[in-house]
Amino acid sequence: MNVNIQKLYTIAAKPVRTIIGLMSGTSFDGLDIALCQFTGSGPGAPVSIKHFITKEYTAKFKEEIKTIFASHHADLEKVTVLNAYIGTYYAQLINECLTDWGLSADEVDLIASHGQTIFHAPKHSHPHDHYANATLQIGDADHLSVKTGIITLSDFRQKHIAAGGEGAPLAVYGDYLIFSDPRENRVLLNIGGIANFTYLPAGQPAGFFSTDVGPGNTLMDQYVQMRYPGQYYDKDSALASQGKINEALLDELLKNDFFEAPFPKTTGPELFNLNYLNQAMANSKQAGISNHDVLATLAAFSAESIIKAIESTVGSGNNFEIYVSGGGMYNPSLLSHLQSHFSKDIQSTDVFGINPDAKEAVLFALLANEAVAGNLDSLSPTAGIPKVSMGKVSFPL
Repeated sequence: MNVNIQKLYTIAAKPVRTIIGLMSGTSFDGLDIALCQFTGSGPGAPVSIKHFITKEYTAKFKEEIKTIFASHHADLEKVTVLNAYIGTYYAQLINECLTDWGLSADEVDLIASHGQTIFHAPKHSHPHDHYANATLQIGDADHLSVKTGIITLSDFRQKHIAAGGEGAPLAVYGDYLIFSDPRENRVLLNIGGIANFTYLPAGQPAGFFSTDVGPGNTLMDQYVQMRYPGQYYDKDSALASQGKINEALLDELLKNDFFEAPFPKTTGPELFNLNYLNQAMANSKQAGISNHDVLATLAAFSAESIIKAIESTVGSGNNFEIYVSGGGMYNPSLLSHLQSHFSKDIQSTDVFGINPDAKEAVLFALLANEAVAGNLDSLSPTAGIPKVSMGKVSFPL
């Protein structure tokens, strides 16, 4: 047997696996690195976070990614060289972490790398009738695996699409396996660049689902980067808190076919970008409002998108609890809008022992754990969610 296959077989048979999960979102804040320990697999299998850090990207690297991100006319040479560079860069960051944590590569079973999304193209969002759903993440896992010496699983979204899904959101698998409860209806809300949530009805695996709902931080971040050079986001909503919600602009922002499309669905900055905002400002005749008012309105736009999605799918009552993760949870303007509407405290996933900043990295580590050791039946207990094992394997040798 090939030595790599033998090693993977041995890892799959272990009672406890140590897996590094990696996540880099559409905000380009940095690389989330979560060292996780899984005991067994499937629903209820214990997971613990042994170490977590976000390795911040340099300003130069962020600008390089922005040149090809969500662009219909990206430089193909830049895409190609960044694909290899990001894999190598991730490996460097992991090796630094292992040194800081006093660990060797031999003590880690697997790496699970999401990669960097540069374009997400569900069928409903592109004009090519003869093409189906598609997505593209770069950061080649062979470079990552060779330069760390650790077997790496990557490119998780492609299998989801191949099996009939849209490639997102993938959180539904981990949310179900980690957070479902026999007594409490739960909404697991993640506010990243794009906002999405998973609904977990109490003790009813046949009723859960996950969906994108619209922009989370992406429009606010893009606007800040345009208007305030050197800033990448509105920290603590310091800018938005000085403004007022412009109702005319808010109404116009909410007028898009995406919001009327059936659930579940996916979207991205390919739709919700500065062109979208500029068009809404022109249509509503609000092009002259202050930066502060724009940001206050964009925070309300993200919140209203979330509210409308939850109420149209889960209901408007209070028979569910909301647990939040992602960068948007640190935006007081956005979060207070949600809390006041639902008349409840929105808690973070910290209450379950899962650092909300680490949650997405943990979920990809979980997908790798399920890919090598899980039972497919435990991944998809309901119709409409592809029953698939996600992740392509890259060996270090």
